[in-house]
Amino acid sequence: MIKKILVANRGEIAVRIVRACAEMGIKSVAIYTDADRHALHVKKADEAYNLGPDPVGGYLNAHRIVNLAVASGCDALHPGYGFLSENAQLAEICAKRGITFIGPSPAAIRSMGDKTQARAAMIKAGVPVVPGSEGNLANVDEAVRLAAKVGYPVMLKATSGGGGRGIRRCNSEEELRRAYERVVSEATKAFGSADVFLEKAIVGPRHIEVQILGDQHGNVVHLFERDCSIQRRHQKLVEIAPSPQLTEEQRAHVCEMAVRAAKTVNYHNAGTVEFLFDQQGEFYFMEMNTRLQVEHTVTEQITGVDIVQEQILIAAGQPLSFRQEEIRRRGYAIQFRINAEDPKNDFLPSYGRITRYYSPGGPGVRTDAAIYTGYEFPPHYDSMCAKLTVWALDWDKLIARGRRALLDMGVHGVKTTKPFHLEILRTPEFREGRFDTGFIEQHPELINYSVRRPPADLAAAIAAAVVAHHGL
Repeated sequence: MIKKILVANRGEIAVRIVRACAEMGIKSVAIYTDADRHALHVKKADEAYNLGPDPVGGYLNAHRIVNLAVASGCDALHPGYGFLSENAQLAEICAKRGITFIGPSPAAIRSMGDKTQARAAMIKAGVPVVPGSEGNLANVDEAVRLAAKVGYPVMLKATSGGGGRGIRRCNSEEELRRAYERVVSEATKAFGSADVFLEKAIVGPRHIEVQILGDQHGNVVHLFERDCSIQRRHQKLVEIAPSPQLTEEQRAHVCEMAVRAAKTVNYHNAGTVEFLFDQQGEFYFMEMNTRLQVEHTVTEQITGVDIVQEQILIAAGQPLSFRQEEIRRRGYAIQFRINAEDPKNDFLPSYGRITRYYSPGGPGVRTDAAIYTGYEFPPHYDSMCAKLTVWALDWDKLIARGRRALLDMGVHGVKTTKPFHLEILRTPEFREGRFDTGFIEQHPELINYSVRRPPADLAAAIAAAVVAHHGL
């Protein structure tokens, strides 16, 4: 069994992994840069080691991180998500140094990380893919010819892309020609590869993804699906499990396709197979994420499965803890990404000191956070403050509990997306479970909500006005 794990990440996901280790009796090792010296994952882990002053590059130095794992006596490394989590080189370095990589094989990371290879693998497996280029595009003229064949609108995508970057929708030849060099440039800067491909744009789709787990003994199971349709610029904002928009037949179909996809590439550990669900009720493979997902918490809430602990057990060579027929889902769960951003100012990041923080509680409420009162939110990293996950037996109760939990949560000192989430819950379409990936664009009023100041803030403002009026 694994005895000591280096967590090659930061923030709330690092805290999440440290907690899983603690429950399993496994020692945890944190890494941090100078900017993160007061971070919560540093305080929670059994040991912590400084990576130096480079706030981003420190977390991207695979050789140094694995050297730290070896020097600190770790026998395994968990990459979390983001940073090096889908870096096949990190997995290879771990193998060479005798460190167990808690994730899929380097071959699986590479094959699924390359979107054109992934499309080819899914076609071979009989999983439907969106019509588009068979491989990478040679130039913009080839893109124009193919777009004319499949019909506009089309999507230009970076072959090595992810996280909503390196992707553009083009509604005409003019837009396609204008966007081509931009996507190539963005792909080169963000992913180190200029390769791009083209797909037919599915208009008004729902974004449905299936959580899978596979062990090293050939067993693959699904943990049902998540609906990630509430997005802004291809970045997920709200995640729900299971989807309120699928029938039981559709659910069984998409989950079976996800398992088939994972078996085709001999996948082991946790992964997510992502689909677009069109208005005619058809599913199309989009991509496979070869790592733990931000939104894994909603799946855990409806199934009772600790996905991080299962990852560790699988990496240790153990078979899955359960068979498919033993996995049951119960109720609904929703995750709100609480980001340090100002929704009324084009979601501009809002960094600074957390002057007060109140974590919500009560039945069915879970908070994964890396902030605390007095924490200085650094400007170098992702703007996520916390993930608020709420569970309830049915959809209507979920909406009511989600609103209550959001109102319970207090993050002061920086602006957050909390008011934005409250507005989403007020829309009739969301309350009725009717939404697609264009939901945010279809509701511009969501960012025009009136300012509802907390009573404490209002009292402070009144006191300041009284003091100023009397010249005190």
